[in-house]
Amino acid sequence: MEGLLLKLSALDPDAEAAVRVIAYFDALVTHGASAHAVVRATAALAECPAGWSRDDGTMLRYAPDGTALGPLTAAPPSPPASAASDCGTVWLERPGAPAPLDALVLERMAVAAAAVWRGATRRHEPGDPALVELVLSGQTEPEARARALRLLGLTPGRPLRVAAVRGTPPATSANPASRQRAARGGCGAPRTVLDGVAAVLMQPPADRDTYTGPTPAAGMTVGIGGPVEAEHARRSWEQARVALRFADAATAPVVEYDALGSLAVLADLPAETLRSHPELAAVEAYAQRPGGEADLAVLAAFCRSGSLRGAATRLHLHHSSVADRVTRAGEALGWDLADPADRFRATLALTLRRLARD
Repeated sequence: MEGLLLKLSALDPDAEAAVRVIAYFDALVTHGASAHAVVRATAALAECPAGWSRDDGTMLRYAPDGTALGPLTAAPPSPPASAASDCGTVWLERPGAPAPLDALVLERMAVAAAAVWRGATRRHEPGDPALVELVLSGQTEPEARARALRLLGLTPGRPLRVAAVRGTPPATSANPASRQRAARGGCGAPRTVLDGVAAVLMQPPADRDTYTGPTPAAGMTVGIGGPVEAEHARRSWEQARVALRFADAATAPVVEYDALGSLAVLADLPAETLRSHPELAAVEAYAQRPGGEADLAVLAAFCRSGSLRGAATRLHLHHSSVADRVTRAGEALGWDLADPADRFRATLALTLRRLARD
């Protein structure tokens, strides 16, 4: 790009100079210049500050020496010091009268800016999963993240939450379209799949503060991160992944990170440490017995609901069947499930087992 540098002061305002200015901006586009590079190169050519106020709400300004300048506090200069583009407004901040080639420079800057903008937006269609990845990546520049949010129909600067969805809807559930909706968490929100887990971005409408989270199909689980400014979506995604580890398709299909409280600390324990604990080893051994896994699922529902009747209702089982399974598991594992302390031990052991297996 160094070889493209020109200075207007070195050019005569004739036809040959105009051709060189046009070639200068054409070369910027051909070389795949970024938005920042177009503004910076324009300022260097014109030997005065140049700016671009873009349709995504961002403003770029550079001094002739390549120094980035802050946003203007007043409106951009009026013509002929500025020119409209189909992606915003570009301008020169020349003190005094305009130079003879300023109008041409602005015209070509506007053309180059539009080409850069179209090239950036053409790579991603609205709802493109790649845009969601840009929003969630820790490596994305703030400017690119804001643009991705807008292309997804979301608003930078407003809170959003991220949901982590795991599982495949049953092949027998309704029609293919219904299964597809279930697979993405039951909503049409922007989403992508990262490491086998669907990431769903949720932002409430501007006139209300409630969130419509995914409604999972049978066999699916959802973890929901806390509300964060849209620019910090990655933090909510990380929280959603933690919450997902606590979710259970039968007893707690949807878990919110904020509702975990201090339980979230358990997710930091190494899986090997958990698996090596004698009580968890005993639970795992019980699960290998005939009917053992089903007994533990019933026990988990009992611990969560706090009663045999609540567990029976949740699992659609007869009350006596629930009682038999809870008693059998409790006796085998040495827990007196009528004792609140032992019920807590059982709840903790089943939770840690879930974390160890994730």
